[in-house]
Amino acid sequence: MGPPPVPVTMTAATTQAVQEELTAIGNVEPSATVQVKAQVAGELVHANFAEGQNVRKGELLFEIDPRPFRDALQQADAAVARDRALLAQAEANLSRDQAQQKNADTDAHRNEQLVKDGIVARAQYDASRTNADVYAESVRADRAAIQSARASLEADLAAAGKARLDLSFCQIQAPISGRTGNLLVHVGNYVKSNGDTSLVVINQVEPAFVSFSVPEDRLATIRRLSATGKLKVAATTKDAPDKPVMGVLSVVDNTVDTTTGTIRLKATFANPGSALWPGQFVNVRLALDMKPDAVVVPSEAVQAGQKGPFLYVVKPDHTVESRLVTTGQLAGGKIVIASGLRAGETVVTDGQLLLAPGAKVMALPGAKPAPGKS
Repeated sequence: MGPPPVPVTMTAATTQAVQEELTAIGNVEPSATVQVKAQVAGELVHANFAEGQNVRKGELLFEIDPRPFRDALQQADAAVARDRALLAQAEANLSRDQAQQKNADTDAHRNEQLVKDGIVARAQYDASRTNADVYAESVRADRAAIQSARASLEADLAAAGKARLDLSFCQIQAPISGRTGNLLVHVGNYVKSNGDTSLVVINQVEPAFVSFSVPEDRLATIRRLSATGKLKVAATTKDAPDKPVMGVLSVVDNTVDTTTGTIRLKATFANPGSALWPGQFVNVRLALDMKPDAVVVPSEAVQAGQKGPFLYVVKPDHTVESRLVTTGQLAGGKIVIASGLRAGETVVTDGQLLLAPGAKVMALPGAKPAPGKS
């Protein structure tokens, strides 16, 4: 007589609709990062936020001493006012000389006719002609003076605009909404225009990106499904594995990494409450096709072996065989068997430690017996 049957728990493999998923480790990235720098040089006199604070776009962050820039603006405005006065004077001179030129031209024309009639002397005509020419030159000089005054006015208007812009740069506002990091330059320090050191770095974490890589052999499937709509992506953190943050696939990289045989993907998450944090590693699940008839067994049926995952299959004669299988993702406490098992075959779910290939088994009370003779 052989050894007695080993009592085990067993169940039959079934089929169910399963959402095919790809799993990967992803890295969280901010959707935007800005290094805030000063655009003018001066003393930093005020910081209007606390380190690590959330700020809104347009909110005042820093103030640089505005007094030198305010004085420069006043000087530039004074130069503009002076240029406007000079231009007005040059235009008045032109009007006056044009009137005098017109009168001199009339006298010269009249004297020319009188000379022909012998009424006035030739010298009187020559004098009136010379006077008219002098006023013509004065008019040309006035026009040149107006052009010069206008050029000076435009230059000083540009200088005033730059001075006004520099003064506005004394107040540094948040270029994006996000979370501030450490204060890198403290109040009282002299800052340079576009210096090497940033004042603070702002990361926009709502929305956030998650980058991850998947095998290149899934690229065709991902591209096909992406063409029909946005693919859903779930990300979970180590401290909240049961609270996935949902997002959508937004970027498929334009090249395959030949060193790893993977393709880089990026998903976008609205990230309410900043559940995902820049630099954090997360578990990513990318939803692909829905498989209507995937073969599934309880996850505890699959064992880890030297050659890979395997399970014990109960044959009709109540003996077991060890069978290598290819597994897929988990689905509600069950695991997908991609290959190595057919639906309807019976597998051992508990008691595997006492088994070896060829061992005879019997079902514990309440378990589904193996097919065949009882």
